[in-house]
Parts: sequence; C-alpha cells; structure tokens
Amino acid sequence: MTAGAHALRRVVALAPPAWGRLALGVLLGTLTLLTAVGLLTASGALISKAALQPPILTLGLLIVAVRAFGLARACLRYGERLVTHDVAFRQLAAVRSGFYRRLAPLVPGDLRLGQGQLLTRFVQDVDTLQHLWLRAAGPPLMAVLTALVAVAFAWTVLPAAAVALAIGLGVAGTVLPALTAALGRAAARRQAALRADLTTELLEVVQAAPELVVAGRGPEREARLAAADARLRRVAVRDALAGSVAIAGGSLVQGVTALAVAVVGIQALGAGSLDGVLLAALVFLALASFEAVAPLGGAAQHLQSCAAAATRLTEVTDARPAVRAPATPRPLPAAGDLVADDLHLAFDGRPVLRGASLVLRPGASVALVGPSGSGKSTLAHLLVRFRDPDAGTVTLGGEDVRDLDLDELRGAVRLIAQDDRLFTTTVAENVRLARPDAGDEEVAAALHDAGLGPWIAGLPEGLRTLVGEDGAQVSGGQRQRIALARGLLSEARFLLLDEPTAHLDPEAADDLLRDLPALAGRRGLLAVVHQARGLEAFDEVLELRDGRLVRADCGSSAVALSIR
Repeated sequence: MTAGAHALRRVVALAPPAWGRLALGVLLGTLTLLTAVGLLTASGALISKAALQPPILTLGLLIVAVRAFGLARACLRYGERLVTHDVAFRQLAAVRSGFYRRLAPLVPGDLRLGQGQLLTRFVQDVDTLQHLWLRAAGPPLMAVLTALVAVAFAWTVLPAAAVALAIGLGVAGTVLPALTAALGRAAARRQAALRADLTTELLEVVQAAPELVVAGRGPEREARLAAADARLRRVAVRDALAGSVAIAGGSLVQGVTALAVAVVGIQALGAGSLDGVLLAALVFLALASFEAVAPLGGAAQHLQSCAAAATRLTEVTDARPAVRAPATPRPLPAAGDLVADDLHLAFDGRPVLRGASLVLRPGASVALVGPSGSGKSTLAHLLVRFRDPDAGTVTLGGEDVRDLDLDELRGAVRLIAQDDRLFTTTVAENVRLARPDAGDEEVAAALHDAGLGPWIAGLPEGLRTLVGEDGAQVSGGQRQRIALARGLLSEARFLLLDEPTAHLDPEAADDLLRDLPALAGRRGLLAVVHQARGLEAFDEVLELRDGRLVRADCGSSAVALSIR
C-alpha cells in the first residue's frame, strides 16, 4: 500500500462518511447517468423512426419515453447534487473537527511548522479532502454501474455492438485516467508544498506590512511573493494540461467507439438481423454512455490531490505530543501546594533546568526574574504540563500532574502567556473565555482589577467593543491587561503570568506589579519578569540562574515559598 493510500485510509478512519447518504448519492448519480443515456438512446430511435414518416400514434411510446427521461434526469440530478454535496460538507466538517482534535494536543510542543504551513494544512489541505467522496470515489462507482447497464442493454439488441461498446468504455475508464494520473502526478505532488510556500509569504507580508514599509523592503518581499505565485501557476497549468489530455483522449475514444458500433450495426442491418431504427439507438447509446466515464480523469487527479493532502495532514498528526493524557486520570486534589521537585530539562542537548525546585502555596505571590533564554517560561510550561521534565516531578496537592486530567490541571493552574490570543469578537467575550458562564458584572470587575476600568468606561460600546482581528484594534498594553482579566475571572487556584508587564510603559508596569499580589487574592501567583524592580509587594523574588532557583537580592523575605 502506498503512503498516500495509507494516509487516506487513516483520514477515513478519523472521520468516516455517512455511508447511507453516500450510497444514496451514488444511486441517484447512477440513475441520473442512466436517464441521460436513456434520453439520448430514445431520442435516436425517435428521430430515426420519425424519418420514415409513420402514423403519429406509432411514435407515442418513444415520445413519452423522451419526455420521461428528460424530466427524470433533471429531478435526479438535483437530488444527486443535494445528497452528494451534503455528504461532502458533512465529511469536511468531520475531517476538520477530527484534525483539530489531533492537532490540539500537539500545540504546546514544537510542531516545527511556520504559521503559513500550519494554516495551509488546516485550511487548504482539509478543504481538499471534501473532494474525496464527491469527485474522487463517487464517479468511478457511478461509471461502473452505468456502463454495466448500458452494455447489458446493447447486448440484448446486438452482442457485437455490446462488445465494441465495452472495449471503448474500458479504455476510456481505465487507460485514460491512468495516463492522466501519470501526467499529473508530479504536479499534484508539488502543488500542496507550493501553496504552503505562497501562503507563508503572503502571511508574512500581511502581518509585517508596516515594518516592511518602514525598512524599505516592500518591493523585495513583493518580488518574492510574485515569484512564489509564478511557481504555483506553472505547476497548476501543467496539472490543467494533464486534465485536457483526458478530455481530448476521451472524445477520440468516444468517436472511435461510436464508429465501431455503427460499422457492426450496419453489417447486422445488411444481414437482416437488426432493425434500422435500433441502429440509430445503438449509436446514440454509445455516444451517451461516455458521459459516465468522462469524469474519471478528473477523479484520478482529485484522488491524487486528496492523497497528497491526507499525507501532509498525517505528517502533522503523527508528531509525538509533548505530553500524553493519562488513560485513567486521578481525581484533581481539592487543595494543596504546587510543587516542583528537582526539575531537569534540556533542549537539543543544551541543559535549561538543572535541579530547579520550589513550593508555591495558595495565597503566595512570587516573582521570578532572569535574563532571556534562562528558562523562566520553560519552568512555567512545566507547571501547567505543556511539556514534561527529563527528570524530577511536578505535583499538585501531592498528586503527580502526569496522573491528572490535562483540562482539570490547566483549569486549576492557569498560564497567562505574553502572547495570549485575542479573538475577533468583543472585549467581554475575550475575557469570558476563561469562564463562559460569567455575567457582565463579573467581566467588568475583572477588567477593572486588571486596570482597564477607565478605558472600558470611555468606550461607546463598553464591554461590547470589538477588538478587531487578532486584537488589532487594541494596544499591546491593553491586550496584555485583557489577558490578565481573563486569568482573574477564571477559577484557577494558581496564576502563572509570563511577562505581564510586556508592552507597558515603566510607570504602568510598576503599578501593575505593585497591585498583582493583592489582585491574586487567595490564589498562588508566579509572575515571570525580566527586571528585578517594582517587586516589593511580592512575598519572595527568585532568580533562575544556571538552571537553578536562587533568592534574588531584592524583595522581602517570607515563608510563602521555599526553595529546596
């Protein structure tokens, strides 16, 4: 089994289609094709018989058949499109949800993918898979069923014509799609990667447009974007040319088959074994039957595209999660300290933590200082189990966090990152993300505690003010305080703040640090900061030095936190 086929099987297992709806869609599609064949066959017989100028009543059956096939074709086509598109969109939703469920546990770790690559796989590759059943798997099934009925009907009229029709349909249904697939395989393989490159370039240009303009690098990035687009366009044109080969080849085979049926029909007509009216019907039957196999070249291309997309998606979901949830999680302790005991961690062989230990009690406020890259954020990630240490343990209330449910743990120990995401909705909904059942008064109180009360009061829409795409309508400091309000609204027992003063001016940063311990209340508080200033209100100030926690020179001495 090829890698693409294996990936497709895994995608089907991840999000199986509604088999009943799929079978109904194939049945309606087959009936649609058969009514089209019947319409053209009956029309050929009617035209041929009408040319003999018989009594009008003798044409009644053929006239009724033509009308019936015409009306049925339209109704069946509508029903087929309705059902198959319903299957495709349901499948698309299921694949997207299934991929997100696989992706979410991987996010705290290192996916080694840029935003553009990840966006391409989550959007374009997932969207490509909607064609799996509608345009890749469905047409071959419909073609086989339609061809069998058409050949069987031709056999009852003239076996020799049935043989010619079967050969023509076989060539058009197997050889031409295989040729199309071979011609388009290389292009289909490269299109996904080129689309990802183009998306990455476009995303970087859009996000960094002001900086590029200021630096005078706009024309350079514009040229890079145009080059990426040109590479994708060349491959897309090559792929389209491969599809045109199938169309041209199909027309050629269709004409040759109709000619072959006409030749054997004329011979049978001369021998007196075939009625002249049926000769026209057979020729029209041969022409109409190729409507069933015409989409097979495109189906082969769609199948390749789906296989490539499935392979790229499984490359992401096959990544090993940074942490794994326990099969049978232990109950979350109702109370207790958050303890890190002798933590060791290395990245690519470079030690980051070398025996870091601490005990953080509810109600304690601790500031953690140290230079960039010293491992402060890494320590916070270990406490919420975004990753596991190489050695040592983290416990909550005496229970190893590796034995606890991940959602429950992260509900009790909440990390507020420096780059917390703001969603394209209102200020209130962004804060309410921490506790969806919170009322407007509670949201407003959290924002007030975070220092945004006057700002909210001065907004015409108040809490219902939109923050824009990714928080584009608020400043960096306001973004940081909204994230803080989100943490204050939560029911977490411990708050871990990673650079809470980022994007704030020195005076505002000092004010926030002075207020944080009081705002935390009974919660345990660990604030990761760069500079050891304005930390007088904290119970203890620690420094991460050479992978170990030591008491810093500033701050008051308290028993809220002990270093082992």
